[in-house]
This record gives sequence, structure tokens and C-alpha cells, in this order.
Amino acid sequence: MREDTKTRRQAEIETAAYELLKERGYRSTSMLDIAKAAKASNETLYRWYGDKNGLFKTMVESNARATKAALNTAIADDVDPLETLGRVAPILLSMLLGDKATSLNRAAAADESGELGATIAAAGRDGVLPLIEKLIGRGLETTALAAPSAGVAAEWFLSLLVGDLQIRRVNRTLPEPSDENIRARAAAAMSAFGKLCGA
Repeated sequence: MREDTKTRRQAEIETAAYELLKERGYRSTSMLDIAKAAKASNETLYRWYGDKNGLFKTMVESNARATKAALNTAIADDVDPLETLGRVAPILLSMLLGDKATSLNRAAAADESGELGATIAAAGRDGVLPLIEKLIGRGLETTALAAPSAGVAAEWFLSLLVGDLQIRRVNRTLPEPSDENIRARAAAAMSAFGKLCGA
């Protein structure tokens, strides 16, 4: 199978898996259900992903990859760190509160093995936080920002940006925010972060 064909088929399988996750939840979604919905063979799914957790781990990594790429691009620009954080904030918030991340977090909550939660932590927070720290560290070096450390300031930034919104999405008490709401929340977080850490 050509690589572009395989990539397209994997995207179709992941789309079907997200739809079933949303409709049925993690426990009630089987590999066979996903194969049928994606019009793929069950054998193909097991060959490509190993098992259900393997498929969902791939989905987590795929979802985080796009956000990390956007963060890396923004961070690579040699501009004011606060300005870069302002560009990064809505990208990050949109990913964290989007349907894909929410579905995966709900699946992780239902996975008693803890494997999926560990994958989300590794691909998500553990992969993104160092990028935020790196950017804030640059601000501390140039004295554009002031904080006890880049790690502490990165935690403050994420707390101001996300707060309890992600858990409210997961427990279905908050609908997916509009782009306008995302931008407003990001702007408010940046304003507060600038007051807290602006030099």
C-alpha cells in the first residue's frame, strides 16, 4: 500500500473512531465497530495499531502533533515573547477544548489501565509545557518577563489560560467554545499574565 493511501486510510479510521467515541464512549467502542464504520478490515486495524489502546494512542499523538508544530513555528520567530505567547494561547486553548481532545480525555477517564491517560500526558502536557517554558525562558533572559523561573511562569500561564475549562468539557458541563470565546479567553489570560510577569 502506498504511503499516501495508508495515511488517508488512517485518517478515515481515526475519524470513524472519534465519531464512535462521541456516540458510544470508550468502553462501548470496539475495534470491530471502528473497522465497520471506517469500512476497513478488523485485521488491518490490529496490524496497524496493535489493539484499541494502540489506536487511541496514535490519535492522541496525531492531535498533539499539529499543536506542537504550530507552537514550534511560533516559538521559532525571534519576536517579543509576550507577543508570541499571545499567538500561541488561542491555538493551544482551541486544541485543549476541542472535540478531539475532549473525546480522548473522556476515553482516558474510562480506561482503567491508565495507559491512555499516560499517553495523553506524554504527548500533550509533557510535550507542550517544555515549549512554553522555552519561550518564557527566552523572555526571562531578555528581561521582557519577570518570574521566579520559566517553569513556574509556564504553570501560571496554563492556569490562567485553561483554568477548569478542560474538566468542564470532559464532564459535559461546558459546550465546545466558539472561536470568538477562545480568542476572548486567550486575550484575558494574556492580559493577566502580562500583569503578573511583565517586566
